[in-house]
Amino acid sequence: MTQRAPVAQSGAVRRGLLVIAGLIVLVGKLPAQSTTESYRVYDDHPRLFLRSQKLKLLRRERVRESLRWQQFDRVVSSTIDLPEPAFANALYFRVTDDGKAADRAIAAALQPNSDIRQIALVYDWCYDQLKPAARSRLRERLERAAGDRTAGRGIADLRSQALAAIAIATGDDASSEAALRFVVHDELAGRILPAVKSGALLLSGPDIEPLFELLHAVRDNLRIDLRESASGYFKTLPLFSVLAYYPAPWPAADNEFHIPFSPKAGEPDLRVAALSRAAEMMMVALDSNAPESQVVQGWLTDDRFLMRGPFGIPYEFLWANPYQPGLSYYHVPLAMHDELLGQFAVRSSWDDDARWAGMIEGVMEEFSAGQVRVIDPHTAHEPIDLDEAAIHFAGNGDRFRSGSQTANDDFLVGLDPLSSYHVEVDDEEMYEVEPDRSGTVFIKGLRPGVGVRFSRRSEHGDLPAATDR
Repeated sequence: MTQRAPVAQSGAVRRGLLVIAGLIVLVGKLPAQSTTESYRVYDDHPRLFLRSQKLKLLRRERVRESLRWQQFDRVVSSTIDLPEPAFANALYFRVTDDGKAADRAIAAALQPNSDIRQIALVYDWCYDQLKPAARSRLRERLERAAGDRTAGRGIADLRSQALAAIAIATGDDASSEAALRFVVHDELAGRILPAVKSGALLLSGPDIEPLFELLHAVRDNLRIDLRESASGYFKTLPLFSVLAYYPAPWPAADNEFHIPFSPKAGEPDLRVAALSRAAEMMMVALDSNAPESQVVQGWLTDDRFLMRGPFGIPYEFLWANPYQPGLSYYHVPLAMHDELLGQFAVRSSWDDDARWAGMIEGVMEEFSAGQVRVIDPHTAHEPIDLDEAAIHFAGNGDRFRSGSQTANDDFLVGLDPLSSYHVEVDDEEMYEVEPDRSGTVFIKGLRPGVGVRFSRRSEHGDLPAATDR
């Protein structure tokens, strides 16, 4: 082994090395201190969703008498029973400084059946309006919620726990800090998001709105962007959420709704539809410069879908940003495949009367002429041609022909997700693919009418993977 010649150390070099050694020791001590401080909340009220810039925008909407403000003002000022009275009245107070609205919000929050999320918002937004007795009662409920260390709970419960901890936090509040460490570090970053990133956990539609409330609250108050733990998922989610709606709008009493995919039969749940739209507005607000956010913003700007009813308008007013430019959703591909989670969705066009099919949350459906049909991908045979893409079923034999349109995207479903397959396109070299967890393979850009054959991987040696074509 070659040995280096010793290097003489001058006094300056020795002093420099001592300084570096001291810095290394200091840096070694920093993580514990940084970790301790990173879950503390120091900001003044309001802390939840109403940062100064957002509050300034909402007050400007009131001065402008925008359509959203007019609808929000009409609903809150009327005798209509509000589905979430504490939330709506507390928001109204922050925008108008109307003490009567604060009183209504506090009274609603003090009711035994009021939920922790609304209590946290009232405690934070109406803090200076709370009398000592009311403040003590609300804080007691929030402290109990923040102190829950039950592992394995869902996103909505964790969201409410985090809002409670942030609302009651003080600069030296160790209990609030411990609650946020549990929610953010242990549950979100330690359990849920790694499972999402690996594809082991599929968040269903109702999880998305509380998830984005939680992302906003954590980033605003702890300066932590949890999306970094599963960046691929969060990059795909906005555009896939747009494509996952059934094409036909639903005419409700106050406005039309896009109806998100649902594995349940029957009439659509308009509360779920409202929260789905609210979640998309939160996606845009979280990263307004991202191209996918700008496309979602373009999707949101159609005033037919502006939520005007008592449940939806507080979300609409709080989260919509009419000053944010958007891109046309016509830029979104009509076929998308989420290989990680084993999902796909296809539309024949962006028209309201388009046909649609998708595999979402492990359920495959087809939507046509206003009707939803559930499909068993293992027993179905007849292919579904949606013009821009076609869906073929493995149970129909070991070969198929691509759709009739140009540059077809084709899905082959009903395969064994635990096996590898050989795929051979006419006049092309055979290659190897692995189905996603739902048993689906996505083949992009097939020539119209071209023949495709597939078979389970044999022992004839390795073949090029699909990405090597």
